[in-house]
Amino acid sequence: MSTTPNLPPLNRHASLRETVIEQLRAAIISGEMEEGEVYSAPALGKAFGVSPTPVREAMVELAQDGLVETVKNKGFRIRGVSDKELDDLTEVRLLLEPPAVADVVGRVPEGGFVELRELAQRIVDAARDKDLARYLVTDREFHARLLSHTGNDQLVALATSLRMRTRMYGLKSLMRQGLLDGSAREHHELLDHMEAGDAKATFELMRRHIGHARGLWATGYDSAETDEG
Repeated sequence: MSTTPNLPPLNRHASLRETVIEQLRAAIISGEMEEGEVYSAPALGKAFGVSPTPVREAMVELAQDGLVETVKNKGFRIRGVSDKELDDLTEVRLLLEPPAVADVVGRVPEGGFVELRELAQRIVDAARDKDLARYLVTDREFHARLLSHTGNDQLVALATSLRMRTRMYGLKSLMRQGLLDGSAREHHELLDHMEAGDAKATFELMRRHIGHARGLWATGYDSAETDEG
């Protein structure tokens, strides 16, 4: 049985269940909760200062996302992800997201850009505040809202699922060092290209942005820049 991870305080202004889910998801994605380790709901609940019930509920949802698996009478084991699986996830995301986002250039209404700008700024603010869970939640919401302009709900659901399954073990360290700001600002840059009607630049930036998840965030080098070089 693993030791209890270093978990941040819960945001009491949000739904308790949702807050527990997102804090646990951030800890798993960033590697704070280690692959292969088994964590008990009572121990995690104690760390959060809550009962085991919302932790168990959160873990059930995370199991559906493929992040954990149930260990009978013990708790939940963090699923390991191989380099091959990360490569495969990135490959599918590259096939789906850049062309889809480029395709909606010229189709996002003015009100849609207002909403997306607000989300982009919240991502920048989360990076500045070193709030990992808020960064991941808002980043996911931004990309889901962006893809929603395709009108394809299945695409949005699939891309969001792939995003939640991607591990980024270097993310916490980068955020602590203040090195995540550039990637956060890419969301504004992406919207600049889209508002200018530049589908090609939008496509290329989306490819680079997804490359960060597999490269710099996960392994310490930027595979997007490596591929371009």
